[in-house]
Amino acid sequence: MTSQPPQIIHVLLADDHVVVRAGIRQFLEQSSDIQVIAEASNGQEACELIEQFKPDVAVLDIQMPVLSGIEVTRWIRSNRLPIGVLVLTAYDDDPYVQAVLQAGANGYVLKTAEPQEIVKGVRDVFQGKSVLDATLAQKLIVKLTRKDDSTLVEPLTSRELQILTLTAKGFTNKAIGVQLGISDRTVQNHLANIFQKLNAESRTEAVMRAVSLGLISANVTEIS
Repeated sequence: MTSQPPQIIHVLLADDHVVVRAGIRQFLEQSSDIQVIAEASNGQEACELIEQFKPDVAVLDIQMPVLSGIEVTRWIRSNRLPIGVLVLTAYDDDPYVQAVLQAGANGYVLKTAEPQEIVKGVRDVFQGKSVLDATLAQKLIVKLTRKDDSTLVEPLTSRELQILTLTAKGFTNKAIGVQLGISDRTVQNHLANIFQKLNAESRTEAVMRAVSLGLISANVTEIS
């Protein structure tokens, strides 16, 4: 029985530096399952090309002319486009990380990461997983553990812990619903409660906060 060829991940690459785009494209396309179908030099062009080519994953820089990567991410989410967003940037400052995650990005990887880590980030985002650079993840855990509110406003229920654990493993809302026998909407409602209890504004921050509080093990996370 012959094996099926891997599904091709169609990528839009947006960065205002031509040389940087060329380098990223080269090592991404060394993988047989990744194809860069469009390149943008600014945020506005990225939005237009996303509408035209409908990529599976958008790999965005933060600082770009016209519209930033954060603004492009917000535009993607406000239009409910089924596109994974991986921010690939040189900025590791907390405000940038928080703004990107709050905008709805699926992942945040530094340009200093090894090429195979960036390739893995594209694949993970395509699969609906959350991706966070290891250096940034450690900084976020340290920051969260230093918060004054080291205890929960209200304990998580057993169902919320189940959902949080599956979220940490990279499961999408739909996949969580299938596994637990509940609807996507119910999963979404549980996540909203989890965010409130953990004082978190994104899936990634909720997972990191839960790890810092000892609610779930860091070993179960797909955040890399």
